[in-house]
Amino acid sequence: MTDVPPRIGALPSGPRDAITDVAGVTVGHCTLAEGAIQTGVTVIRPHAGDLYHDRVPAAAAVLNGFGKSIGLMQLEELGLIETPIALTNTFGVPAVAAAQIRAALAVNPGIGRELPTVNPLVFECNDGTLNDMARMVVGEAHYRQAHDSADVTVAEGAVGAGRGMSCFGVKGGIGTASRQVEAGGRAVTVGTLVLANFGRPAQLRFGGRAVGPVLAERLEDPGTVAKPEKGSIILTIATDAPLDARQLRRLALRAGAGLARTGSVFGHGSGDIALAFSTAYTLPQDPGTPMPAVAMLHDAHLDPLFEAVADGIEQAIVNALWRAETVTGRNGHTRPALTEVLPDWAALPSQALP
Repeated sequence: MTDVPPRIGALPSGPRDAITDVAGVTVGHCTLAEGAIQTGVTVIRPHAGDLYHDRVPAAAAVLNGFGKSIGLMQLEELGLIETPIALTNTFGVPAVAAAQIRAALAVNPGIGRELPTVNPLVFECNDGTLNDMARMVVGEAHYRQAHDSADVTVAEGAVGAGRGMSCFGVKGGIGTASRQVEAGGRAVTVGTLVLANFGRPAQLRFGGRAVGPVLAERLEDPGTVAKPEKGSIILTIATDAPLDARQLRRLALRAGAGLARTGSVFGHGSGDIALAFSTAYTLPQDPGTPMPAVAMLHDAHLDPLFEAVADGIEQAIVNALWRAETVTGRNGHTRPALTEVLPDWAALPSQALP
């Protein structure tokens, strides 16, 4: 298997092939990797300013709601986000949400007093196979480290919130990608980032190739074979196209197309949640500040963005699988790297490829 993941689709990617190809977006990680603790925090910052005052339009789509996220209700109602987007393990959600609130208070001490409250936004996946979640080690300092280290260069694989995640019976984690399209006479960038922790080995496909049956056969060892699906995936989409919350929800729904291409059926125990946001304009917290007058992209021009989302999400999942190394964690549980289990994927027998 080469070090270069399979290329998904024909659309060009940005220079980094990452969500940070959308100008202003940065990503940071804090990784905890010691013995039974294999977890972390990942933070996506839509812009470098104060998100509480200069909010960005956003929307979410819940493909399967087996999850413990914070902030979705207000996001659905108001169509905007006012903190960075944080990813972590299931039991780390409350601590990270508290850290987001404290970070907002540090910059805006009037929050919850003379100013409105702040809506923390935290998404999670269950990394309990490799990580001892019950020890609840994720804390405020880990959120701060991930937030403060945010940059345009995005590490992928078993890093940050992806450290303890599993995907199709092998090691999962963080993956990112970008696609560039023309829509309505303008150049548009669509970036994606996933926290991949889902799927049974036999289901795996990429680029239309059904490699899952061979993967499942090679994972027969009791220490590595995946149990019935209890995972999740968080799918994040950024774009510089001027879209409103209604249009962004349409983009978020198309993340399901890219997810399904990899073999996912949005299983009963999987929390599959997509979030899309635009960096084209901000929405003021201050009611005395005029709302922006923005000419939105016409709905008739959204198809190229839909294609970019589907290709970008599939590519991000593939990248997560390709970039993740083997990890051993709680009770000696191991998830091997896909690159070790299927080094010969390109030469698999034709009967394994429909």
